[in-house]
Amino acid sequence: MSHQAPVPFRFVLVGSGNIANTYVQALRGVPGASLAAVVSRSGSRPTRLDAGQRVEVAPSLRDVRAGFDAVILATPNGLHAEGAIESAALGRHVLTEKPLAITLDSADRAIAACRAAGVTLGVCYQRRTSPDNAAVKRLLSAGILGRVLAVDMAVKFYRAQGYYDSGAYRGTRAMDGGGAFMQQACHQVDLYGWLFGRPREVRSVTATLAHRMETEDHGVAILLHEDGMIGTIVASTIARPGFAPRVEIHAEAGSILMENDLIREWLVEGVPTPSRPPAAPLHSGAGAEGAAVTDTAGHEAIIADFVAAVREHRPPIASGEEARLATELILDIYRAARD
Repeated sequence: MSHQAPVPFRFVLVGSGNIANTYVQALRGVPGASLAAVVSRSGSRPTRLDAGQRVEVAPSLRDVRAGFDAVILATPNGLHAEGAIESAALGRHVLTEKPLAITLDSADRAIAACRAAGVTLGVCYQRRTSPDNAAVKRLLSAGILGRVLAVDMAVKFYRAQGYYDSGAYRGTRAMDGGGAFMQQACHQVDLYGWLFGRPREVRSVTATLAHRMETEDHGVAILLHEDGMIGTIVASTIARPGFAPRVEIHAEAGSILMENDLIREWLVEGVPTPSRPPAAPLHSGAGAEGAAVTDTAGHEAIIADFVAAVREHRPPIASGEEARLATELILDIYRAARD
C-alpha cells in the first residue's frame, strides 16, 4: 500500500528585509512547509532566497497568484495588526513576527478579525519553545516551587547607532512602538507574562542615554503582583558589548538562574533538575550584530507548531490572545514612565 506525502503547507512571506531572511531560512528547516510567494512593495527579493528558487514576488497580498494557506508577517511592528486583518479578510491563517501589535486597539482588532474569519493567529515568541522555559512553566503551574517571591529579568543588549540609522522606522513610536522594551525585550516580557501573569501595578523609569532616537535605549520596570511577588525587568541597548538575557527566579523552594533560555543554576531543595530534551540556547540578539538572526531553530519550532495547530484545530503555542499580554505589559511600562 502506497502512502501519499502530506500536502505542503504554503506560506506567503510579507516583507523582504532583514527579518524576512530569517523566515526564508527557517522555512527550509520545517518539513511540509513551503514558501509560495513574497510580498514586497519595492519588488525586491529576500537575499537568502536561493538564486534558482522560483518564488513569486507580488506588490501586495491581493496580487499574489499562487495558492497559499497562511501568511508570515515580517514587516515593521506598526504594520503587524493591519497585515493580520488583511490576511483574515482573505481567509488565510496568520503568523506574525513579534510583537502582535504596538497598541491594544490594533491588537484587539487583529484578534477579532481572525476570530471572525475562523483563521489561526500566532505570534513568533519563539522563546516559549525552549525546553528549559517549558520545564519551568510546568513546575510553576504545578505549584512545585511554592510561592514565587521575586523575579529579576535583565535584557542588556547593545546596538550601535548604525542600527537605528539603518531604517527610518527604527526606534520610533509610530512604527516600532518603542525602543528597548518593545523591540528588544518583548520576548522576555512575553515570557514574564506567560510564567507569572499580569502584575497589579507597574512602576518604571526609561531614558534615552546613548543614541540619537525617539524612544528609550534603557529602562527599568518594577512589577508588583497581588500575591506580593516583586518582579523587575531591565531593558537596554546601551550595554556594550551586549549580554545574554538572564532570568532569576526566587521561590519558597529555592532559586533558579537562567541565561539565554538555559537553566544555569538549579538551587531548589528536594526538587531535581527537571528532565527535558537537550536544549541549545536560542539566538540571544545581544550584540551589535543581534538584529541578524542566523540560528533559526526557534523560528523553525514556532512554524512547525503553527502548521500543526492549524491542522489540529488548536491554538498555537503563542496565540494572538496570549501574545496580547506582552504588548499590554510594555504599554503599562511606558505609561508608568510617563506618569
